[in-house]
Amino acid sequence: MEGVHAVLMHSARGFGRHWHGSYGFGVMDEGGHVSASGRGQVHAVAGDVITVNPGEVHDGVPLSSNARRWRMIHVSPGAMAAMLAMDGHEFTRPVLDDPRLRTAIDHVFRCWDDPSGPALWEEALANACGLLVRQHGDRRLGDGPPTRLDKVRECLLDQMDAPPSLADLAGLAGLSRFQLVRQFARGHGLPPFAWLRQHRLRRAQALIAQGMPLGETAAACGFADQSHLHRLFSRCFGFTPGAWRDAWLQ
Repeated sequence: MEGVHAVLMHSARGFGRHWHGSYGFGVMDEGGHVSASGRGQVHAVAGDVITVNPGEVHDGVPLSSNARRWRMIHVSPGAMAAMLAMDGHEFTRPVLDDPRLRTAIDHVFRCWDDPSGPALWEEALANACGLLVRQHGDRRLGDGPPTRLDKVRECLLDQMDAPPSLADLAGLAGLSRFQLVRQFARGHGLPPFAWLRQHRLRRAQALIAQGMPLGETAAACGFADQSHLHRLFSRCFGFTPGAWRDAWLQ
């Protein structure tokens, strides 16, 4: 996505004072460091969420001269404003102990190389950005006005093989991307593209039971390839597409 990149670091190097033009947030996975920030000197250790605001001067020195490992996501102010339909906010603390947010950030990285394409990744990113600003921003980020999500649901089902982007779906609902992810999950149990993936899997079940070959089924249901279908099918149902096919052939 334009305006978004990630950095994965494993280093004992100390960094002098500098700043970024983007919002940065991530997780300290191993070791720790001490750093200057706009809120004074702070320590971050394994498991902490770390943040930095655009233009905030900071540095970083490893604790006890040992290497530390961390992951950061950088989001430009423009991309953040588009994601949340608001701008001008600021993260209030440079180090956070927030297990829910840490899990959301982990999910972004898990989705980064998902062969389903950028949809699930953008959904995960919008959720992480929204949680961060909602819980640790200097402005209150609400859910927005109540809205009916019928059009979003119908649009996803009508275009199951090639659904619109999260931004297009948010526009259809009159919400920010974060608000759409949050409200859709509240109403349907899953965020939009995760919900759609379940429908794809159930469609695949039906087509396999009707005798469609596995490769054709994967293509018909919008999966990247047969191995992608195999992995997600097994994870969801506890048995492989081949086992499901063989059961229907008996």
